[in-house]
Amino acid sequence: MKQTRMSSKNGTKVGHKSMSRLDSFIRRVSAQRDCLNMAADMVQEMSGCALELGLGNGRTYDHLRSLLPDRDIFVFDRHVKAHPDCIPDEDHMIVGDFRETLSTVKDQLPSRAVFAHCDIGSGDKELTAQLAAEVGKSLPHLLATGAIIVSDQSFHVEDWQPLALPEGVAEGRYHMYRQS
Repeated sequence: MKQTRMSSKNGTKVGHKSMSRLDSFIRRVSAQRDCLNMAADMVQEMSGCALELGLGNGRTYDHLRSLLPDRDIFVFDRHVKAHPDCIPDEDHMIVGDFRETLSTVKDQLPSRAVFAHCDIGSGDKELTAQLAAEVGKSLPHLLATGAIIVSDQSFHVEDWQPLALPEGVAEGRYHMYRQS
């Protein structure tokens, strides 16, 4: 798709083929929503809690509440800066670094999780890859057999099998796994 835009330097039109940041964001959140919807359907008959790694603005947590209305959802983040209507109560909000909180929270959860959403990416690819590797070591012990993991990052966890993505979601845009 060829687009024309105005150059910010001199006001001239410049042809380019790259996707705008807005288009990329829309595709990412659409893929995220489609994967979350599919995963929620997959765990519908399973019992266990859900985990949300990365509260951010709270939009995904709010969506998960609508998808999983009768399920405890435990949310992890370094700090809370979400919209006030999208913040879990203090029993369901675990504040701190994932690398520390994931390894210490097991006894606080009422059950093993059957659903986990990991929205852990940042603008730094190297740091994000390191965090994903560490989360991949800590998260499995919180999950039930058959749990579905949805993530903005790819994981290389021995007991996680990659799943087919929903129709229309490009490979690598989002990731889904099942814990065996």
